[in-house]
Amino acid sequence: MASAAAPATPADVASQGAQWVQSMRDAVSSMTKGEKKDEDESYSPFRGVEKSTVLQESRCFNDRELNPRKCITILTKILWLLSQGDKLSRLETTDIFFGVTKLLQNKDAQMRRLLYLMLKELKPSPEEVIIVCATLTKDMNSKIELNRGNAIRVLGAIIAATDPTLLAQIERHLKEALVDRNAFVAASALVSGIHLMSVNGEVVKRWVNEVQTALQSDNQSVQYHALALLNQIKRQDRLAVSKVVASLTRTPLKSPMAQCLLIRYARGVMEEQGAEQRDRALYDYLESALRHKSDMVIYEAATAICSLTGVTQRELAPAVTVLQLFLCSPKPSLRFAAVRTLNKVAMVHPLAVTPCNMDMEGLINDSNRSIATLAITTLLKTGSESGVERLMKQITSFMSEIADEFKIVVVDAIRAMCLKFPQKHRVLMTFLSNVLREEGGFQYKKAIVDTILVIIARVPEAKEAGLGHLCEFIEDCEFTLLSTQILHLIGVEGPSTGEPSKYIRFIYNRVVLENATVRASAISALAKFGIQLETLRPSVIVLLQRCLYDNDDEVRDRVTFFVALLKGLQEGRSGLGGLDGKTMLEPLPVPLEAIERSCREYMAIEGGTDEPFSLSAVTVDAEMLKRQMRTQAAAEKAASGGLSGFVTDEIVSPPASKLKSSEGEADLLSKLPQFVHVGQRFASSKPVALSETGTEYEVQCIKHVYASHLLLQFKLNNTLEDQLLEQVTIAVDLTNTPGLVLDSELKCESLPYGTPADCFVCLRRVEGVPVGSMACTLKYIVKDVEPGKEPDPSETGYDDQYNLEELELAAADFMKPLAVVDFREVWSTVGADAEVVETFSLTYPSLQAAMTEVVSFLGMQPCDGSEKIPDGSRTHTVLVSGLFLGGVQVFAIVNLRVDTPKAVGMRLTVRSADMAVSKFVAEAVA
Repeated sequence: MASAAAPATPADVASQGAQWVQSMRDAVSSMTKGEKKDEDESYSPFRGVEKSTVLQESRCFNDRELNPRKCITILTKILWLLSQGDKLSRLETTDIFFGVTKLLQNKDAQMRRLLYLMLKELKPSPEEVIIVCATLTKDMNSKIELNRGNAIRVLGAIIAATDPTLLAQIERHLKEALVDRNAFVAASALVSGIHLMSVNGEVVKRWVNEVQTALQSDNQSVQYHALALLNQIKRQDRLAVSKVVASLTRTPLKSPMAQCLLIRYARGVMEEQGAEQRDRALYDYLESALRHKSDMVIYEAATAICSLTGVTQRELAPAVTVLQLFLCSPKPSLRFAAVRTLNKVAMVHPLAVTPCNMDMEGLINDSNRSIATLAITTLLKTGSESGVERLMKQITSFMSEIADEFKIVVVDAIRAMCLKFPQKHRVLMTFLSNVLREEGGFQYKKAIVDTILVIIARVPEAKEAGLGHLCEFIEDCEFTLLSTQILHLIGVEGPSTGEPSKYIRFIYNRVVLENATVRASAISALAKFGIQLETLRPSVIVLLQRCLYDNDDEVRDRVTFFVALLKGLQEGRSGLGGLDGKTMLEPLPVPLEAIERSCREYMAIEGGTDEPFSLSAVTVDAEMLKRQMRTQAAAEKAASGGLSGFVTDEIVSPPASKLKSSEGEADLLSKLPQFVHVGQRFASSKPVALSETGTEYEVQCIKHVYASHLLLQFKLNNTLEDQLLEQVTIAVDLTNTPGLVLDSELKCESLPYGTPADCFVCLRRVEGVPVGSMACTLKYIVKDVEPGKEPDPSETGYDDQYNLEELELAAADFMKPLAVVDFREVWSTVGADAEVVETFSLTYPSLQAAMTEVVSFLGMQPCDGSEKIPDGSRTHTVLVSGLFLGGVQVFAIVNLRVDTPKAVGMRLTVRSADMAVSKFVAEAVA
């Protein structure tokens, strides 16, 4: 009989441990010697997985003896294939679905959880849903809470995607689950209700009592989802939402997540109420949330207060104080959130953020570059004029450490700062020129160039310095687009500088050293100097003649043309073919496409003609006008992209390029053959909405005023996907506006869904300056179409009409804003011979609101900075001037006084050279 083994002694255990440690060291050593293959390659368990192989393997779902581990592996592979975008055919989906239903009979917990995921991804057909509903309904009544919750989620998702009518069959189970003691089950039922609300809201609305019971749960997730579902149920009733929010703010929720959601709903209610009628109790609730123990709730409340429309600086103060504390938090997420919110506040209320500047300066060297970038851009928006130099020194070292996308943000902020403090343009331009010479991509360099261009356009004193920096940049510029853009600017602005000849060298260097595209731009820029400056013209001709034998056709053609033009100007003729310098320097009054078409028609005249070709005879058709407008709109959007987001408390005029673009679009209307007789445009109004946004047909009107005509441009948009409108016109009732008669109109031939179009009505003034309202009716032929398909050619449609809001004609439509340098001096020069004085009592809550409305109604331009009202002032005087139709300049002094909290008294004094015009402007306010 064998003897029992002797017990191991401590020495033996130590020996065995030492042997194990040595074996592990040998294993690690062998791995470091290269025995491990593909060490640097990441291993993926799904490498080489193919759909056909996995589908073949899935047949094991039908085995009599199931292997749960194998089934789990196959299910995982199928889910991975679906997540990668692989599509299953209807037959393949059906095969897998029936295999999965058999697996539901197995009790393996891990496999069952995968089966729930699989059923959600497969999206079974309505016929197959009936099969799986029975099993899932059993799971909903299971004693295992994990299965109950998952079954509810899956069944809700399947019903929402396939057959919402099945909801009535399981409604009882869902209502019971809503108040279940288990938090996972209750949360699952609430989430399913949120998804089902969009497909069968009438059934879900009957669960209000159960949802309100769930709202009292101690579980954070249940409370959060219950509040979300309750808002979904009541969101169509604004009053009900307001009552729910008001009641919950008085009894704060325990869940921080639900508290954040309630803060968002409270902000939404306050936005709907408007700044004037805002519920003070809701603001007090937001302010109390700033003292919550959860950082998440505090930040949500601060963000809500900061994002309120019309919020005052006093109301912002508590939120800014809390965000200032977050700036010093050890948590990067809190620092980032705080500085990002303060950055947005600084766009509208820079003074409110100023107390945080010291804390944000400490973030410039933050290890998180996103935080540092936001801190710098916020400082640039809120910093004082005296601290610009110090801030630029800090930024200089910072710029070399961040990526281009962060640099672009900083450059955009510098642009806003330069516009705010134009006296500091030298420091800022020097900084921009230095970073322009450093390494960087195209978008970064383009942002710097665009910023310099904006500064040159807005700050006249910076023009020569800016042109000098750009000239140095193109000496070593690798981007063709930027070189051509800068050369064009030099050609436009260079001749008007104090020493234009110094730019010739930079331009001619581009002719010698650059590619064909840049050379062509340089030739055009060089020619503009010769056209405008007679003293430089001989030298420019000599330089251009050296390029007559260039390798590129475009360059040779431009040189030949400009040499002939300049020689003609030098000899005292009108240039080449009657063209003069003015024609070459100003933009074309009509699209090039229209000129080309008119030239072809002119040359095709049989027998020729003695009448010379003239640009004034060129017309455009409706389709060409639409294309031109779309092109200009796209150009405006691209040009304004860099300026978006920079808003200050000061009134900032729109970019000159945008104004010229919109004016050019309006001038094109008189080139339409139907309206070519109206002459030169005097003024255009802003778009006026004649229907609410989101209605069946959205209509806006722009009023273009001419010497004796009024052209109404109606912008149309069809929001009904199943309708096509044809022969669209606007019928205008002129009963209440005597002095106007219908002259001509241009209908919109077709208005499909989602494609805006225009129609026009031209009215002729027979006497006086008409003011009043005009009833407008949209008339059209409507055809029913299937969404996403071409209309049926056999469909004839039927006549229909749509009533619009009345269109108002006011004095401002016949007035063009016109600023004067010294208003008081001009006012005394005009004299009181044609002076009219009127007094009014206006119903406005503040001086600012009254001033804005009066200036807008008069359509005149504030002068001498009188549009700025000092804080706390109860009286104010606004000086305005404008040009009335017919060329009569009008001046007015508007004296405003706060009489009561809701009333403002006004004394209006109008002067002009024509007493009738003065009376008309003064009486128009009444």
